[in-house]
Amino acid sequence: MPTAGRTVYIAGAGIAGLTLALALAKFGAMVVVLERNATIQEFGAGLQLSPNARRVLNQLGLDRALTARSFEPLGLDLYPFGADQPLTTLALGAAIRERFGAPYAVMHRGDLAEILFRASRRFANIDVVFGVESFEVTNQSRGVSIAIKDQGARSRQVRAFAFVGADGVNSYTRNNVLHGDAASYMDHIAWRALVDYEALQGIAALDRTSLFFGPGYHAVCYPLPHRKKFNIALFAKEHGGASFGETPRHPNLPPAALRSRAFAAIMAAAKDDWGYWPVATVTTEKWHQGAIGLIGDAAHAMLPFQAQGAAMSIEDAAILAPLLMTEPTAESAFTRFASMRLPRIQRVQRLSAENGRAFHMAWPLTLARDLVIRGQGPTAHFSRLDWLYGFDAAPEVEMLAPSRAV
Repeated sequence: MPTAGRTVYIAGAGIAGLTLALALAKFGAMVVVLERNATIQEFGAGLQLSPNARRVLNQLGLDRALTARSFEPLGLDLYPFGADQPLTTLALGAAIRERFGAPYAVMHRGDLAEILFRASRRFANIDVVFGVESFEVTNQSRGVSIAIKDQGARSRQVRAFAFVGADGVNSYTRNNVLHGDAASYMDHIAWRALVDYEALQGIAALDRTSLFFGPGYHAVCYPLPHRKKFNIALFAKEHGGASFGETPRHPNLPPAALRSRAFAAIMAAAKDDWGYWPVATVTTEKWHQGAIGLIGDAAHAMLPFQAQGAAMSIEDAAILAPLLMTEPTAESAFTRFASMRLPRIQRVQRLSAENGRAFHMAWPLTLARDLVIRGQGPTAHFSRLDWLYGFDAAPEVEMLAPSRAV
């Protein structure tokens, strides 16, 4: 049975950190989330929530709130390089709900962060502390000691059962507390833009997601009805010189990339309102040490070509929470967590890399790729992704945690 009353500190009030906080609170843990910003902030724009992630969030009582703020595309239109009509449309919508028992939805990343934060405020045993300037964590014989400095140089020392770094790809916990490996730039830039509905009227589908392939790049476009916007995410190769924190620029694509009238119109609608993020991954052997551990991008940031970064963070939270509440020590919980998660994470990382190679192929290799896609039909991806979308991250969460609707 869960051990109530354990205190867990979490670095980062993002999707991974807040999901973990909710999962832990349902087991009776006392949870403190440390956030350096003054408010909840989720950079980026759109987010794809596949059934494996949605299943976890539904188990946390968030189904109604997510349904109100997300959208379920009916399908995924695939456009090969230069095409004005899709090669095929992969089934989503009701078909994916029926197959996997949960929807495939898109939403704004900030909306998901807000839903998670609002849900956390319903728990007296979750405290989200904003404006944390710095923290230092030290393993003790039982648990951890944490020195916290708030903005204004106020300092305090606390003890806890465990400390979890959910602080993203450039994790302070990984880099400075566990002395793990730095993130690696992967020679790709993620460009993101939000465009008004009216700007893409008659150009982009209002009920589907569009995916455009090209040599060295691909782009995803889908509607966010709650915000009356389209989300555009463009991933393009850019070798060398890219670094975190650079000023956003306009994507630099070859003129031939705009041969597709639909893609050219989508790019034009975004104008110069692009956000710029270097794509980086994390490969580290140090997921944990003693009672200090990592989850989400802090442990295993991956290429975004299967849209599973947030989903893996959500799965992490669902699996780690019951371990932290049932294992005799935090160290044994983190050890089991790493052994359970690593094989699946590595498989998703490989799939994401394979997708990138397929998306960015150049002619004439694209001829064989497009022939295979056309021949497989609209539902072949279901069986190919059964292992991914059909995965139930932690049945014990649903079984042991009391139900609470949000």
